Amino acid sequence: MNNCTSINILRQRSSGILLPIFSLPGPYGIGEIGKEAFDFIDFLNDSKQKSWQILPTTPVAPLFGNSPYMSFSAFAGSPLLIAAQGLVEAGWLLETEIPSPSFSPFLVEYDKIESYKKELLQKAWRRFSQKPSFADTLEQFASTHPWAQDYALFVALKNKMGNAPWYEWPEGLRQHDSLACAQAQKDLLADVHYHLFTQYVFMKQWQALRDYARAHEVQLIGDLPIYVALDSVDVWVNQSIFQLDENTGEPTRVAGVPPDYFSATGQRWGNPLYRWNSANTEVETQLYAWWEQRLQHNFNLVDVVRIDHFRGFESYWSVPAEEETALNGSWQPGPGENFFREMTIRLGEMNIIAEDLGVITKEVEELRDSLDYPGMKILLFAFDGNPENSYLPYSMGKKSVVYTGTHDNDTAVGWYLSSEVAPEAKKQAKLFAHCSDDNAGSFHRELIYLAYGSPANLAIIPMQDVLGYGNDCRMNTPGTTTGNWQWRLTRSSLTPELSTWLGQQVELFGRDPQPKLKILAASQE
Repeated sequence: MNNCTSINILRQRSSGILLPIFSLPGPYGIGEIGKEAFDFIDFLNDSKQKSWQILPTTPVAPLFGNSPYMSFSAFAGSPLLIAAQGLVEAGWLLETEIPSPSFSPFLVEYDKIESYKKELLQKAWRRFSQKPSFADTLEQFASTHPWAQDYALFVALKNKMGNAPWYEWPEGLRQHDSLACAQAQKDLLADVHYHLFTQYVFMKQWQALRDYARAHEVQLIGDLPIYVALDSVDVWVNQSIFQLDENTGEPTRVAGVPPDYFSATGQRWGNPLYRWNSANTEVETQLYAWWEQRLQHNFNLVDVVRIDHFRGFESYWSVPAEEETALNGSWQPGPGENFFREMTIRLGEMNIIAEDLGVITKEVEELRDSLDYPGMKILLFAFDGNPENSYLPYSMGKKSVVYTGTHDNDTAVGWYLSSEVAPEAKKQAKLFAHCSDDNAGSFHRELIYLAYGSPANLAIIPMQDVLGYGNDCRMNTPGTTTGNWQWRLTRSSLTPELSTWLGQQVELFGRDPQPKLKILAASQE
């Protein structure tokens, strides 16, 4: 597998924008893999941006607060992101069969979108399934996407079981017994085929989008959470590679992080832990094979992968499942460098960004550096008065990806307006941007100035900071379960003036690799 394209955004100065697919504009209540996504690539291209960073595109669920980081599949694509007009263009839906949309242009209303999209997809499925060759098409798709068959059966079973978690299913199904699953496949074949169809459509639309991005020299940066949800097809099918009770299927130990400045009891995430460093060679083989498949799948979708909670590969916080907090956990060794060396042997060079935020040890930094993976630098974390703060612009190395902020914290303007931010921090940020005023309205551009001018090879700006929006447009507030993952961009925000300004900043700070490449090519003629 070759994950490299003509311009390696991790090795040359360039810039990009962070915007989830679901935040794209459009009339159907949620961003889609359709016209608006293609138009956004055009905007990036016109703005001299070389990358588009997204959040995970896996299915979301109300049970998990619609978080893209907690899905019941690490491989499947969210049916909510399937473009309605794409169904029409494929001949599976008539224009007149699409109900007139009446959704908020500013927020994703998941409860409304779920039923709306399901109605469209089921209409498309009925027309698709009338073709004599539909079963062969789905069988061929499943043969090239091995995870899809398990996903379709899992969702069909969830529907039959009233959405009960898999570890509460009847014994044979709970244990993923081959005979029980074969019978369920037979009994639920129509529903299984429908869910296979949604994945077939998603992947077909996604491939068209990726081809368009490549043609316009925009690289896609994906996001891979290190852990998966307990109630997921991934754990159900691969129980042996997780730390689970063999009888109940429930976890014996779960993931989290230890107590720190932000939480006296730590954070108990509840995800099941992998059986890293198992003495059972069969478990080790299966675990590595699953990760190989997962990484391969992600690199089939995107050009670069950001690994969330990268530090868990060096060591991870293990919490007894019966504990209500993360207080009584312990550090356990992760798979370390050998894991990534093995994946590189199997998959080829991997373009990976290591999410190394939070309390990071020397050992984690050594692992990141030994693999030559860039880490993340967040400007909003820089201004605490400490001249040795590693997030300050002058402290960044070239092998870094600089962000103004992430999807988990304040927007730039929201940070500057926040009463919880010390006035000294705001003053320091302004001084770094060579500004003596206290104008919050221009702060986002001042922070972009600092990011673009930093030594970091790649600068990524959340779309909210490009536009100078406040915390009412914040993406996520950690520790809360409502009001997150809903913000949407409006089409009118992507103006020619904004594109021109971004392009000017790219040129000013030498973040357009193309002119250098053209000069080099001319000198060799």
